[in-house]
Amino acid sequence: MRIDVVSLFPDFIDQAAAVGVVGRARERGLLALQGWNPRDYAQGNYRRVDDRPFGGGPGMVMLIDPLRAAIAAARAADPAPARVIYMSPQGRPLTQAHVRELAALPRLILLCGRYEGVDERLLAAEVDEELSIGDYVLSGGELAAAVVVDAVARLQDGALGDAESAVQDSFEGDGLLDCPHYTRPVEHALGQVPDVLLSGNHAEIAKWRRQQSLLRTLERRPDLLDEAALGKADRRLLADWRAAHPDSPRSGD
Repeated sequence: MRIDVVSLFPDFIDQAAAVGVVGRARERGLLALQGWNPRDYAQGNYRRVDDRPFGGGPGMVMLIDPLRAAIAAARAADPAPARVIYMSPQGRPLTQAHVRELAALPRLILLCGRYEGVDERLLAAEVDEELSIGDYVLSGGELAAAVVVDAVARLQDGALGDAESAVQDSFEGDGLLDCPHYTRPVEHALGQVPDVLLSGNHAEIAKWRRQQSLLRTLERRPDLLDEAALGKADRRLLADWRAAHPDSPRSGD
Protein backbone atom coordinates (compact mmCIF):
# COMPACT_ATOMS: atom_id res chain seq x y z
CA MET A 1 0.00 0.00 0.00
CA ARG A 2 1.09 3.55 -0.67
CA ILE A 3 0.14 6.63 1.39
CA ASP A 4 1.02 10.16 0.31
CA VAL A 5 0.64 13.00 2.80
CA VAL A 6 0.23 16.63 1.71
CA SER A 7 1.47 18.71 4.63
CA LEU A 8 3.48 21.78 5.54
CA PHE A 9 5.38 19.47 7.91
CA PRO A 10 6.05 16.26 5.95
CA ASP A 11 9.03 15.39 8.15
CA PHE A 12 6.70 15.04 11.11
CA ILE A 13 4.73 12.28 9.37
CA ASP A 14 7.91 10.55 8.23
CA GLN A 15 9.35 10.51 11.74
CA ALA A 16 6.09 9.32 13.32
CA ALA A 17 5.96 6.44 10.84
CA ALA A 18 9.57 5.39 11.29
CA VAL A 19 9.16 3.36 14.48
CA GLY A 20 7.31 0.30 15.73
CA VAL A 21 4.89 -1.66 13.59
CA VAL A 22 4.65 1.06 10.93
CA GLY A 23 8.41 1.36 10.68
CA ARG A 24 8.74 -2.40 10.21
CA ALA A 25 5.98 -2.37 7.59
CA ARG A 26 7.94 0.21 5.63
CA GLU A 27 11.17 -1.75 5.97
CA ARG A 28 9.43 -4.88 4.66
CA GLY A 29 8.02 -3.03 1.68
CA LEU A 30 4.42 -3.41 2.87
CA LEU A 31 3.89 0.34 3.08
CA ALA A 32 5.28 3.18 0.97
CA LEU A 33 4.98 6.65 2.51
CA GLN A 34 5.86 10.00 0.97
CA GLY A 35 5.26 13.58 2.03
CA TRP A 36 4.50 16.52 -0.23
CA ASN A 37 4.96 20.08 0.98
CA PRO A 38 2.60 22.57 -0.72
CA ARG A 39 5.13 25.30 -0.06
CA ASP A 40 7.34 23.65 -2.70
CA TYR A 41 4.62 24.46 -5.24
CA ALA A 42 3.88 28.01 -4.07
CA GLN A 43 4.75 31.03 -6.19
CA GLY A 44 6.68 34.20 -5.33
CA ASN A 45 9.66 34.95 -3.15
CA TYR A 46 7.82 34.13 0.06
CA ARG A 47 6.33 30.81 -1.13
CA ARG A 48 3.02 31.86 0.33
CA VAL A 49 0.50 29.10 1.07
CA ASP A 50 -2.21 31.06 2.88
CA ASP A 51 -4.16 34.31 2.82
CA ARG A 52 -6.82 36.20 4.77
CA PRO A 53 -10.38 34.84 4.62
CA PHE A 54 -13.00 36.67 2.60
CA GLY A 55 -15.66 38.14 4.84
CA GLY A 56 -13.15 38.92 7.58
CA GLY A 57 -12.43 37.07 10.76
CA PRO A 58 -9.33 35.75 12.49
CA GLY A 59 -6.69 33.44 11.09
CA MET A 60 -5.65 32.49 7.60
CA VAL A 61 -6.96 30.06 4.97
CA MET A 62 -4.75 27.78 2.88
CA LEU A 63 -4.60 28.70 -0.81
CA ILE A 64 -5.97 26.52 -3.59
CA ASP A 65 -3.10 26.42 -6.07
CA PRO A 66 -0.19 25.18 -3.90
CA LEU A 67 -2.37 22.44 -2.42
CA ARG A 68 -3.78 21.43 -5.79
CA ALA A 69 -0.31 21.23 -7.31
CA ALA A 70 0.95 19.11 -4.42
CA ILE A 71 -2.01 16.73 -4.77
CA ALA A 72 -1.41 16.51 -8.52
CA ALA A 73 2.25 15.66 -7.93
CA ALA A 74 1.25 12.96 -5.45
CA ARG A 75 -1.24 11.50 -7.92
CA ALA A 76 1.36 11.47 -10.69
CA ALA A 77 3.92 9.63 -8.54
CA ASP A 78 2.04 6.34 -8.87
CA PRO A 79 -0.46 5.12 -11.48
CA ALA A 80 -2.70 3.38 -8.93
CA PRO A 81 -5.96 5.26 -8.17
CA ALA A 82 -5.86 7.17 -4.89
CA ARG A 83 -8.59 8.23 -2.49
CA VAL A 84 -7.96 11.78 -1.29
CA ILE A 85 -8.88 12.32 2.35
CA TYR A 86 -8.93 15.67 4.14
CA MET A 87 -8.25 15.40 7.87
CA SER A 88 -10.92 17.57 9.46
CA PRO A 89 -12.91 17.72 12.73
CA GLN A 90 -15.97 18.12 10.50
CA GLY A 91 -15.37 14.78 8.80
CA ARG A 92 -16.71 11.28 9.24
CA PRO A 93 -15.56 9.79 12.56
CA LEU A 94 -12.79 7.24 12.09
CA THR A 95 -13.76 3.74 13.20
CA GLN A 96 -12.01 0.41 13.04
CA ALA A 97 -14.48 -0.74 10.39
CA HIS A 98 -13.53 2.22 8.21
CA VAL A 99 -9.84 1.59 8.87
CA ARG A 100 -10.29 -1.90 7.42
CA GLU A 101 -11.89 -0.38 4.31
CA LEU A 102 -9.02 2.05 3.87
CA ALA A 103 -6.41 -0.65 4.48
CA ALA A 104 -7.78 -2.62 1.52
CA LEU A 105 -7.21 0.27 -0.91
CA PRO A 106 -4.02 0.49 -3.01
CA ARG A 107 -3.41 4.18 -2.30
CA LEU A 108 -4.39 7.05 -0.04
CA ILE A 109 -3.56 10.74 -0.24
CA LEU A 110 -4.03 12.46 3.11
CA LEU A 111 -4.45 16.23 3.07
CA CYS A 112 -3.44 18.08 6.24
CA GLY A 113 -4.88 21.52 6.79
CA ARG A 114 -3.48 24.32 8.96
CA TYR A 115 -4.62 27.71 10.23
CA GLU A 116 -8.40 28.17 9.81
CA GLY A 117 -8.55 25.45 7.18
CA VAL A 118 -8.53 25.05 3.41
CA ASP A 119 -10.33 26.97 0.68
CA GLU A 120 -13.66 25.17 0.26
CA ARG A 121 -13.31 25.12 -3.51
CA LEU A 122 -10.23 22.94 -3.26
CA LEU A 123 -12.08 20.48 -1.03
CA ALA A 124 -15.02 20.31 -3.45
CA ALA A 125 -12.77 19.71 -6.45
CA GLU A 126 -10.08 17.37 -5.10
CA VAL A 127 -11.23 15.61 -1.91
CA ASP A 128 -13.16 12.34 -1.86
CA GLU A 129 -13.97 12.37 1.86
CA GLU A 130 -13.28 14.21 5.10
CA LEU A 131 -12.18 12.22 8.12
CA SER A 132 -12.10 13.07 11.84
CA ILE A 133 -10.29 11.28 14.66
CA GLY A 134 -12.43 12.94 17.34
CA ASP A 135 -14.61 15.83 18.37
CA TYR A 136 -11.82 18.26 19.14
CA VAL A 137 -9.58 20.65 17.21
CA LEU A 138 -5.84 20.23 16.61
CA SER A 139 -3.34 22.77 15.33
CA GLY A 140 -3.20 20.90 12.04
CA GLY A 141 -4.02 17.64 10.34
CA GLU A 142 -0.60 16.03 10.80
CA LEU A 143 -1.36 14.22 14.06
CA ALA A 144 -4.62 12.93 12.63
CA ALA A 145 -2.85 11.77 9.46
CA ALA A 146 -0.26 9.95 11.56
CA VAL A 147 -3.10 8.14 13.35
CA VAL A 148 -4.57 7.01 10.03
CA VAL A 149 -1.16 5.86 8.76
CA ASP A 150 -0.59 3.80 11.90
CA ALA A 151 -4.07 2.27 11.97
CA VAL A 152 -3.98 1.35 8.27
CA ALA A 153 -0.38 0.14 8.15
CA ARG A 154 -0.77 -2.39 10.95
CA LEU A 155 -3.54 -4.13 8.99
CA GLN A 156 -1.32 -4.81 5.98
CA ASP A 157 -0.60 -8.52 5.57
CA GLY A 158 2.67 -9.31 7.33
CA ALA A 159 2.89 -6.06 9.30
CA LEU A 160 2.23 -7.72 12.66
CA GLY A 161 4.30 -10.55 14.04
CA ASP A 162 1.10 -12.48 14.69
CA ALA A 163 -1.86 -11.72 12.42
CA GLU A 164 -4.18 -12.94 15.18
CA SER A 165 -3.22 -9.86 17.21
CA ALA A 166 -5.24 -7.61 14.90
CA VAL A 167 -8.23 -9.94 14.97
CA GLN A 168 -8.39 -9.78 18.77
CA ASP A 169 -8.06 -6.00 19.05
CA SER A 170 -10.79 -3.83 20.49
CA PHE A 171 -13.50 -2.88 17.96
CA GLU A 172 -12.61 -5.80 15.69
CA GLY A 173 -15.08 -8.54 14.81
CA ASP A 174 -18.23 -7.76 16.78
CA GLY A 175 -17.09 -4.27 17.80
CA LEU A 176 -16.65 -4.95 21.53
CA LEU A 177 -13.74 -3.82 23.68
CA ASP A 178 -10.89 -6.22 24.34
CA CYS A 179 -10.63 -8.27 27.54
CA PRO A 180 -7.97 -7.68 30.25
CA HIS A 181 -4.53 -9.18 29.68
CA TYR A 182 -1.90 -10.45 32.16
CA THR A 183 1.70 -11.68 32.06
CA ARG A 184 4.43 -12.74 34.51
CA PRO A 185 4.77 -12.74 37.47
CA VAL A 186 1.70 -14.65 38.63
CA GLU A 187 1.77 -12.98 42.04
CA HIS A 188 2.61 -9.32 42.53
CA ALA A 189 2.04 -6.62 45.11
CA LEU A 190 -0.55 -5.15 42.72
CA GLY A 191 -2.54 -8.38 42.57
CA GLN A 192 -2.66 -11.92 41.22
CA VAL A 193 -3.40 -13.29 37.77
CA PRO A 194 -6.95 -14.73 37.60
CA ASP A 195 -6.91 -18.47 38.27
CA VAL A 196 -8.80 -19.31 35.11
CA LEU A 197 -5.93 -18.03 32.95
CA LEU A 198 -3.58 -20.47 34.70
CA SER A 199 -5.94 -23.44 34.45
CA GLY A 200 -4.98 -24.65 31.00
CA ASN A 201 -8.69 -25.12 30.25
CA HIS A 202 -8.94 -23.34 26.91
CA ALA A 203 -12.74 -23.49 26.81
CA GLU A 204 -13.04 -21.81 30.22
CA ILE A 205 -10.37 -19.27 29.30
CA ALA A 206 -12.26 -18.36 26.12
CA LYS A 207 -15.49 -18.08 28.10
CA TRP A 208 -13.84 -15.84 30.71
CA ARG A 209 -12.28 -13.59 28.08
CA ARG A 210 -15.57 -13.21 26.27
CA GLN A 211 -17.39 -12.40 29.49
CA GLN A 212 -14.76 -9.83 30.44
CA SER A 213 -14.99 -8.26 27.00
CA LEU A 214 -18.74 -7.93 27.41
CA LEU A 215 -18.44 -6.48 30.92
CA ARG A 216 -15.71 -4.02 29.96
CA THR A 217 -17.82 -2.80 27.05
CA LEU A 218 -20.87 -2.54 29.30
CA GLU A 219 -18.93 -0.45 31.81
CA ARG A 220 -16.88 1.77 29.52
CA ARG A 221 -18.74 1.92 26.20
CA PRO A 222 -22.36 0.78 26.66
CA ASP A 223 -23.18 2.40 23.32
CA LEU A 224 -21.10 -0.29 21.60
CA LEU A 225 -22.96 -3.01 23.47
CA ASP A 226 -26.26 -1.56 22.30
CA GLU A 227 -25.05 -1.74 18.71
CA ALA A 228 -23.60 -5.25 18.94
CA ALA A 229 -25.68 -8.21 17.84
CA LEU A 230 -25.40 -10.35 20.98
CA GLY A 231 -26.31 -14.00 20.73
CA LYS A 232 -27.86 -16.23 23.36
CA ALA A 233 -24.44 -17.30 24.66
CA ASP A 234 -23.37 -13.67 25.23
CA ARG A 235 -26.60 -12.80 26.98
CA ARG A 236 -26.19 -15.87 29.19
CA LEU A 237 -22.63 -14.81 30.13
CA LEU A 238 -23.91 -11.39 31.20
CA ALA A 239 -26.81 -12.93 33.12
CA ASP A 240 -24.48 -15.37 34.91
CA TRP A 241 -22.17 -12.55 35.95
CA ARG A 242 -25.05 -10.38 37.18
CA ALA A 243 -26.42 -13.29 39.20
CA ALA A 244 -23.01 -13.84 40.80
CA HIS A 245 -22.52 -10.09 41.51
CA PRO A 246 -25.95 -8.74 42.47
CA ASP A 247 -24.47 -5.79 44.40
CA SER A 248 -22.37 -4.51 41.50
CA PRO A 249 -23.54 -1.24 39.86
CA ARG A 250 -23.18 -3.02 36.53
CA SER A 251 -25.70 -5.68 37.50
CA GLY A 252 -28.55 -3.23 37.13
CA ASP A 253 -27.66 -2.18 33.57
